[in-house]
Amino acid sequence: MRRRFQLLPTGITSFYLRTISRKESLLLRNSFHRITRIILLALVCKASVAQHALQMRGEIQGVHDPSIAEQSEHYYLFSTGRAPDGGQLAIRCSDNLTNWKLCGHVFASLPPWIHAASPETKDLWAPDISFFHGRYHLYYVWSTFGSNNSGIALATNTTLDPASPDYRWQDEGPVLQSRRGDDFNAIDPNISADTSGRLWISYGSLWSGIKLQQIDAVTGKLLPRGRTYSLASRPQPPHAVEAPFIVHHGSYYYLFVAFDLCCRGTKSTYRTVVGRSREITGPYLDKTGKPMLQGGGSELLTATRNWIGPGGASILQKPDQDLIVFHAYSAGTGTPTLQISTLQWEDDWPYAALQ
Repeated sequence: MRRRFQLLPTGITSFYLRTISRKESLLLRNSFHRITRIILLALVCKASVAQHALQMRGEIQGVHDPSIAEQSEHYYLFSTGRAPDGGQLAIRCSDNLTNWKLCGHVFASLPPWIHAASPETKDLWAPDISFFHGRYHLYYVWSTFGSNNSGIALATNTTLDPASPDYRWQDEGPVLQSRRGDDFNAIDPNISADTSGRLWISYGSLWSGIKLQQIDAVTGKLLPRGRTYSLASRPQPPHAVEAPFIVHHGSYYYLFVAFDLCCRGTKSTYRTVVGRSREITGPYLDKTGKPMLQGGGSELLTATRNWIGPGGASILQKPDQDLIVFHAYSAGTGTPTLQISTLQWEDDWPYAALQ
């Protein structure tokens, strides 16, 4: 049976609708419920993937500013400060990302030229590991806490495997420096490549914020007469923005930074935020469209009941699953501890988890 319904909101439209039986109605209703359950299950699964923090064991305490690399299915993680064996820039190793052990250090002691340039420097900070031009490049920092009398230097190696006969860290000297009176702070380096294959170094902390310069892939040093770009700053107190890390994903470059204050144990207020840009040089905007140069940044990692101060992040991009590696402090003891989470991309934005 057909019944004609004429709807004339404009005086010209008409539709023919078919009256359905009760049996058809029940079938449609059951189908609707099945589809709804499938959609809800998919949403739950999607949310669970987006909140996958790895459960790790081993020597994972005492980690600040972790930077990670993979070579021959082995993972190597570098972190700030003095290693338990007395060397500088501790190295941890893992075959599966969940079990970690200490496996050495980069330098036995401070390079003599750093001691001469900055006698107050006691430890080296914020390593960043990358591979290009046939060698591993480890950028690292010398500084004194709370000062912008700082510098970024470079060490290289042909392999990360400490058992290899070719394993040897070669100090390549300074890359750039800031001094008292400058409006920037030369710490927290990160090397990134753009879609054209050019290499860039981002860096910075407090003062006027995060900067970007191009580097020479052959020397690993700054490109002569290169331009300095400003990427992120916080004009309003507390002004604290540091630890940049840039990756390209899909159609955007993503700038991850840490807001607020680290290294204060249970009083640490670090949190990790992100913005994106079509160009590596910016401008980077958060989810609301606010520029990161005006204090914008969408929250990615914030404190939980068990962990506070998540920051100092680096990203490991893998074919099957991207990972974010960072430190956080135990809410009970204030101990800095290694954290790793899957990085889930949804609607062109990253999502991560903290236990």
